[in-house]
Amino acid sequence: MRSLPLVFILLGVSVLNCSPTPARAQNPPPSESDRVLRRAFEQRTSNLQVEGRGVVKRILPDDNDGSKHQRFILELGSGQTLLIAHNVDVAQRISGLRKGDKVAFRGEYDWNPEGGVIHWTHHDSSGRHPSGWLKYKGKTYR
Repeated sequence: MRSLPLVFILLGVSVLNCSPTPARAQNPPPSESDRVLRRAFEQRTSNLQVEGRGVVKRILPDDNDGSKHQRFILELGSGQTLLIAHNVDVAQRISGLRKGDKVAFRGEYDWNPEGGVIHWTHHDSSGRHPSGWLKYKGKTYR
């Protein structure tokens, strides 16, 4: 009988250790690209070629000033947010993009106070700039 309270204590500890973790803790740990982007933000770096992935946090209206850009906010595994500015005069628009969708990217990072912007997510036909891309649902947009 004396060991019965100990059994309940051990059972309680076991249940607590197996309980679901909060949603934020279920995100994958920050990747190496997340760490590179965090340093770029902290050091106010621009013109940095990067790759990464994130989850669409918000869809924004197109930017029609000059070249037309599809715009959306991605949240990285680290929690940092990035504006993706995808030139749809050069590359195909991602159709059907929704909040919560996963998108991978390659492009140029430029610092801004909100977390940064990724652009050049398309092919450079002149060959003067590294080409970028977006990947969404198994399709690559260049």
